[in-house]
Amino acid sequence: MFRRLAALFAVSLVVGGVVFWSDIGLLFFGRCDAVAWGASHSPCAPPTVALGRHSARVVDTRRVVPSDGLPPAVDVKRSNNNLDVTRFGGRTYLAFRSADSHFAGDTTVIHVVSSDDERSWRREARFAIGRDLREPRWLPLDGRLFLYVTILGSTSYAFEPEGVVVTELANGSFGPLEPIGLPGRVAWRTRVVEGRGFMTAYHGGENLYSLGRKPMAVELYETTDGRHWLPADPAHPVVSQGGGSEADFALLPGGSLFGVIRNEAGDAAGWGSKLCRASRAALGAWTCTSDPRKFDSPNVFVHEGEIYFFARRNLANDGRYDLGIGSGLLRMLRNQLAYITQAKRCALWRYDTATDSVGFVLDLPSRGDTCFASVLPGDAPDRLVVYDYSSDVAGPELPWTAAQRRPSFIYRHVLELAPR
Repeated sequence: MFRRLAALFAVSLVVGGVVFWSDIGLLFFGRCDAVAWGASHSPCAPPTVALGRHSARVVDTRRVVPSDGLPPAVDVKRSNNNLDVTRFGGRTYLAFRSADSHFAGDTTVIHVVSSDDERSWRREARFAIGRDLREPRWLPLDGRLFLYVTILGSTSYAFEPEGVVVTELANGSFGPLEPIGLPGRVAWRTRVVEGRGFMTAYHGGENLYSLGRKPMAVELYETTDGRHWLPADPAHPVVSQGGGSEADFALLPGGSLFGVIRNEAGDAAGWGSKLCRASRAALGAWTCTSDPRKFDSPNVFVHEGEIYFFARRNLANDGRYDLGIGSGLLRMLRNQLAYITQAKRCALWRYDTATDSVGFVLDLPSRGDTCFASVLPGDAPDRLVVYDYSSDVAGPELPWTAAQRRPSFIYRHVLELAPR
């Protein structure tokens, strides 16, 4: 026990040193601009663009939170990050986390607002329970609108998932948060596919940053009523076990599945991410390959037969999360310390089914603490509306750990994916 406590204390000192020293060490950690490195020596050159059948460009960006379009009753705090957006009953519904810090605390609020033009917003609900609330997720199912939220602790240096709760829009207002019978889980993504409600969730998240190296389980659930969730594939209730946590998927034409899992803690498959496939007949039997890049906060979607997803991009080390140095806990810690002291973007990626590989498409206007994208159809077949959070998109280039202690905002982007 003493050794474990001593090791944890040593790790805390190192992490704390990196966090608080980062503000005066930006030249060495996170700076990717020509002033710091010289135009020909930047270690953060963008990756090669790998387009498929579509060209891609961002045609509009504007800030939503905070903005003059929000009503005064929406008490926006310093950190505005985790979000989800949907359309229901002719209105756009946005749910987002607002808190004093990116990290867990007892002042966290989940705000719900709606709009008929995505410029002027109406206050719908406010949830605060004296603990951290994260991962708001919408599910419009059979004419009903559900919002799921994950409850965590209030300690900033711990990750303490308690479980998933739900509220439903009924008679023009949202009810209280109620448990749905998934204790200890973190709901990562909810979506409707072919009229069926799905959820990806992970269990064992408290082990993510622990010294015990216990595995986590990624699970795929299905619902018919929005309140009762069962494994989508009873023969395979756990789709991945090991170092994976945040996961998302899409069903392709023909019914097969493509999934992305963040593999931050690492396991026998490696560190970074897992790219997974499954058949329609066995949606829970995911077969995965490893990618050394860590695709944080994945949001997978299909556009005209092409598979895309949004996820965080590391600007240094050719985008890699896994540095390939050492093994076990030491390797995990080294990867994490390098990662948090480097600059980030929120990027669009494309999965190539022929090569089973992921290529870079573009960066959204983003920097610092960023990437929790949610996608809606646009006003034309080749346009999508993307809501995302970021540090000031016109602000300085900051390493992730420094940006997490500064203000963050929610932006609305219009993305064009046009046939080439």
